[in-house]
Amino acid sequence: MSETKSKYISVRSKAYSFLVSKKALLVTSVLFLVTILVMILSTGIGSVYVTPADVVRSVLGIGADTNDTIIRSLRLPRVVIAVLIGASLAVSGAILQGVVRNPLASPDTISITGGATFGAVSFFFFLSERASIQWLPLTAIIGAFLATVVVYSLSWKNGGVTPLRLVLIGIGFTAALSSLSYMLMISAPIVMANQSLTFMTGSIYGVSWDGDVLPLLPWVAILLPAVFIYSRHVNIQELGEDVARSVGSSVQRQRMLLILLSVALAGAAVAFGGAIGFIGLMAPHMARKLVGPAFGALLPVSALIGALILLLADLAGRSLFTPLDIPAGVFTACIGAPFFIYLLYHSRNRG
Repeated sequence: MSETKSKYISVRSKAYSFLVSKKALLVTSVLFLVTILVMILSTGIGSVYVTPADVVRSVLGIGADTNDTIIRSLRLPRVVIAVLIGASLAVSGAILQGVVRNPLASPDTISITGGATFGAVSFFFFLSERASIQWLPLTAIIGAFLATVVVYSLSWKNGGVTPLRLVLIGIGFTAALSSLSYMLMISAPIVMANQSLTFMTGSIYGVSWDGDVLPLLPWVAILLPAVFIYSRHVNIQELGEDVARSVGSSVQRQRMLLILLSVALAGAAVAFGGAIGFIGLMAPHMARKLVGPAFGALLPVSALIGALILLLADLAGRSLFTPLDIPAGVFTACIGAPFFIYLLYHSRNRG
């Protein structure tokens, strides 16, 4: 009887896994098509409206010369970098939530974004006149990594890290780094101060292929596939340290590598988009509602949702208040701050 029951449970488990995989594939495909559609519409919307058909022709190189200048030189780099940055922040947040096992974990709340911002502002202040802009992602990643090390060190107590303690110390350290960034900004010349202020708000205004998209692309092209390949270890990490060790998992080594990948992704994204907040917090939660907690499906869905959030935020910033161009970080903060309060309240009730 028990053997029959065991076979029945096994068959049901395989059927459920098949349905989940089928659902995840469907959700991912729909989100991918929606992202492509939003990219086309966003590229066409502006002071000069270009129809979706003309946008596609210009992207393919068969459009009118006037549209080619607007689409390929001005708007398309902005749309592409929004996708790259939004996806990177979302995947970074998903990895952190899985490794830390805390729904409040994100690049913003554990000071990765704050450290990357301070590193980038320091680059503007100390090195912008002596070093190439190609070094900006490296300084942002170094700042993000150092901030993460400090937060984890301060959060360590009695042989471990308490999730709530990690988040609270991360928020406090982010405020301290923000103060230091403002101090550098005030001490800088007016042009550099304006660059720093825009960067700290989070904006993708005025990006170009050579100065922004192409330098960011190698970071994303290498780090995102590495995270997707290594994501199976996050599923084991979420079960807890004891269970992970019992199945032969090298918990500390895997956790360190996953955190390094998350820090590198968020640092590179912040280097070119500024401190665009809350995408790494919101997108994984939305993805989890759609496809569940398995990271094989969660990560691509989180990436697509993060890309959509930033695309829509940037579109709203440059079209709702014309001729003003509002930084995208303002809109993500308007949505993300209430979302964070809701998660904090929900976590407190569950705790």
